[in-house]
Amino acid sequence: MTEAIPILAGTAAMLGFFHTLFGPDHYLPFIAMGKARDWTLSKTLWITFLCGLGHVLSSVVLGLIGVAFGLALGKLEAFEAFRGNLAAQALIIFGFTYYVWGMHRAIKNKSHNHAHPQNSNQRNLTPWVLFTIFVLGPCEPLIPLVMYPAAEHSIAVTLVVAGIFALATIGTMMTVVLVSVWGVSFVKIGPVERFSHALAGATICLSGMAIQFLGL
Repeated sequence: MTEAIPILAGTAAMLGFFHTLFGPDHYLPFIAMGKARDWTLSKTLWITFLCGLGHVLSSVVLGLIGVAFGLALGKLEAFEAFRGNLAAQALIIFGFTYYVWGMHRAIKNKSHNHAHPQNSNQRNLTPWVLFTIFVLGPCEPLIPLVMYPAAEHSIAVTLVVAGIFALATIGTMMTVVLVSVWGVSFVKIGPVERFSHALAGATICLSGMAIQFLGL
């Protein structure tokens, strides 16, 4: 087991990075919603961090439960795939619903020629919806990484591997969001500003569709 630790650690870091970078659902929802709802950078990063943490921990817990009950890797991976479909569908539904609401709001604001303040319940609900979706969303590469050392009864190695994967995943999420939010802050969309909520919903919906139909 000792000689396998560097390999497991390096694999965890690499998989965490690429799994996140090539999964637009890991960062686009936060960039889009942060812009639409005028979140501060610190709030956007904090929500990103919490969602990323829930995303990783749910798979760690599932993997440990699988080891404890002697479940085969194939069964856990099948359940992760099922969770992945649920998360993708939830993103699609949430994104489309938010898009429709955003379009309605944009048209209504134009006809009234003034903006309506956002309801505080709506502002507070959105981060929780994202968090729930990310907890549902699986980290497929993490399951075999966690199960191997756990099956060898090495809890310390299991925690190290899971921690490295979590740092790589959440760190990549926050870095991409940070750079993107900074870049987007220089973009002035003028008259299109009133469609920012609709654009955010469409972005989230397309992210979910990319997972569901393209396997990203």
